[in-house]
Amino acid sequence: MKVTARLTWIEEKILEKLLGNASLTLLYQSSAHKNCVSEMTQKYSLQGSTMTVFHLEKDVVVGVFILENFPRLVSEKPCTCAWFSLKRNNSSGISALFLNTKVIVDSEELIIFSLDGLSLSVTPLRGFTLALNDTVMNGLELNLGHGFLPVECEIFRVDGIKKNPSFIKKMVTAEQHRGKLLSALRAYKPYKDLVSEGSYSLGGPSRLRESRAFSTQWKSAFQGHLTRQAHCGGSDESSITKQYRVYSIKDGKSGETLPFMLCDSMGLEEGEEAGLCIDDIPHILQGCVPDRYQFNPCEPMKPKHSPHAASPPLKDRIHCVAFVLHINSVNTLSDKMVAKLKKIRKDVVDCGIGYVALLTNVEEYDEVLDDSFANMTETVTSLSQVQNVQKWLNIPIANILMVSNYASERRLEPMKDILVFAALRQMLRAADDALEDLLLEDTGNLAPF
Repeated sequence: MKVTARLTWIEEKILEKLLGNASLTLLYQSSAHKNCVSEMTQKYSLQGSTMTVFHLEKDVVVGVFILENFPRLVSEKPCTCAWFSLKRNNSSGISALFLNTKVIVDSEELIIFSLDGLSLSVTPLRGFTLALNDTVMNGLELNLGHGFLPVECEIFRVDGIKKNPSFIKKMVTAEQHRGKLLSALRAYKPYKDLVSEGSYSLGGPSRLRESRAFSTQWKSAFQGHLTRQAHCGGSDESSITKQYRVYSIKDGKSGETLPFMLCDSMGLEEGEEAGLCIDDIPHILQGCVPDRYQFNPCEPMKPKHSPHAASPPLKDRIHCVAFVLHINSVNTLSDKMVAKLKKIRKDVVDCGIGYVALLTNVEEYDEVLDDSFANMTETVTSLSQVQNVQKWLNIPIANILMVSNYASERRLEPMKDILVFAALRQMLRAADDALEDLLLEDTGNLAPF
């Protein structure tokens, strides 16, 4: 008889994402199989990594992931474990804890506990009761009584997971770190309130329109869901690829507009009369280009074309530039393209504007940041792509950021969002450094760029 998991498809996907795109296979279900510890351990002790899930009343799910093999009968062994909980009506609000845990199995009881005071016990022969102490209840943000009866217990085999405790810890704690970064960005204010909103220009080679794809990903991360992808151009020369766009960012929680804007220009091409004209760059940096302005690759903008004053106020200017590059194309950029990037970098420096580099389409995105989510790992910083960008743009390693694009996903991933937020945080810092350099005793005497 085929047994169908009580865990819903969406819940399975959430838990699979929690463990870095693993896959779950149902092995045991208490209502369909024999309710005893010996039955459980005999069948599943050699299955590799497992996830034991308890379905409780009030549509609450609590579980424990065990990286090592499920323990044998009558044994006590230390295990690398992740504890988690989620509510069926709020599946995005998953809570998780990473702990080094001991698992004890005897003929009547399964006990999972840690030195931190978290404990879980399962006694199938006594009505399959489940006990969680106050520490684990608080850690998993549960509001339940003690000694409650689970509606169902299920055990899943977990396939396709890296057998690395530090990786598991990073995946489990990613959601919490994402929340911290998001809170800090929501509270951001430009340096000394010199401007009400920071303007951040994205630009790079036209290939795949990386800057426009990144701007959409940025908006999605703040909205809390994947937004409609912005037009990214392609092989055709449609009008949208030539437009200058200014995107405001709304907070999906409060609905308020956040104090930074993305300014996305036409992509660069190798030819002299294709792509963004290099002579238009100073106009963009000075804030002279209006939203939806149609660039002409063969004719640079002239002062009379600009609706702005000759010396736009500080609030209208670009405060940080991000060079957006596809990581797989960095090492194959032509000398002409590198020369254009260097020319733009010179214009940026001459204008006193902060700048960073964003490398997109990073595949092993879970390995980019260290366990504290603070810095790029040594492996990443030694990549030839990073070293080339550092050489071309004379840019500190700290200002070379990596992001992973959303492709076929239907839901946001915490680790991808962390990279987006970390990139934005560094862009804000670069902009604040530039604003600090511009600050004079009388801000009204700020000289034009």
